[in-house]
Amino acid sequence: MLDESLLDDPDALARADSRGLLRGAAEAGARVRTAARHAAEAGVTELQAEGRPRAVLVAGPGTAAIGVADLVSALAGASAPVAHLHSSGVAPAAGALRWALPGWVGSVDLLLIVTTDGTEPGLALLAEQAYRRGVTVVAVAPRPSPLSEAVDGRHGLVVPMATAPHEVDQEETQAASPALWALFTPLLALLDRVGLITAPAEVLQKVADRLDRIAERCGPAVATYSNPAKTLAAELADTMPLIWTEGTTAAPVGRRFAAVLAELAGRPAIVAELPEALPTHTVLLAGDFAAGADPDDFFRDRVEEAQALRARVVLLRDRPAGALTAAPAARELALSHGTAISELEPEEGTELETLAELLAVTDFATGYLALASGAHT
Repeated sequence: MLDESLLDDPDALARADSRGLLRGAAEAGARVRTAARHAAEAGVTELQAEGRPRAVLVAGPGTAAIGVADLVSALAGASAPVAHLHSSGVAPAAGALRWALPGWVGSVDLLLIVTTDGTEPGLALLAEQAYRRGVTVVAVAPRPSPLSEAVDGRHGLVVPMATAPHEVDQEETQAASPALWALFTPLLALLDRVGLITAPAEVLQKVADRLDRIAERCGPAVATYSNPAKTLAAELADTMPLIWTEGTTAAPVGRRFAAVLAELAGRPAIVAELPEALPTHTVLLAGDFAAGADPDDFFRDRVEEAQALRARVVLLRDRPAGALTAAPAARELALSHGTAISELEPEEGTELETLAELLAVTDFATGYLALASGAHT
């Protein structure tokens, strides 16, 4: 059950937020600025590209690395294929994870290693393997760390991961928003230099500014009725979100939203892209998760029973309303089955600005949902 009274009690939210979920979301803009500065100091902005890489590979552990790989793939588009190197191992522990390069990878490819830890022997071995094949390696990792020492200089370029002074341990560094932007921002600067995306310094500044504005709109002191993140968190209480995305950059945001809902708030969610989501989820909307679904035994005592989850559509869009869109069909399908729908569409801006807004609102919403449901105390 969601404690909605907590949402409008900033002091109680602060006490409950032991791992800094809301603070991390609020600091996203500052993290982008720090990470961009680290990238410039590491020499990323001075690189002279010798041509686009044939392919980009992204390796690293956890939700943050998966999200970074997905976002890079969406932004790079047709410029170059992007592959996420999945890890293998007997446990999700730094010492147990291993990564391997595909057989086709060679000197014309680019390997990006991203981690909030830096102690993974498997990533150091991956960098060594890439070096032997002539692959260019760029790592974003804490410094000092075993990985940064293994990669720096002979094996490739290291950009120190941006952290805040209050982050005294890995627990806080791994909170959703700080981890994503600390790892993602240097790669944006790098991929701008090699010609795969457009993310010069002035665009990164606009991204940071947009994140700051969203933090003001979605902060703990802003009441639920005028706070889009608190509103979304309240709407998702006791529901199973069906996250429908429309647009190139909305798709990875939707997948990441589902991942952090599970990881931080303990909530299941299903993601699909429009228009394919409509035939895929039609039966689901009419089944046990439908808004009007009810077990046969209507008169049984429900006092001691947990409330059943009902589907709620969350529509994430990065397209203007006037463009070719399946949104009207999505609304019609949801409402025809009595299913409520929440919509997020960013204000106008560059592709990275609109992407940042969607990420920020969903990160704040996840934090509020986790705290108000008692999943992250």
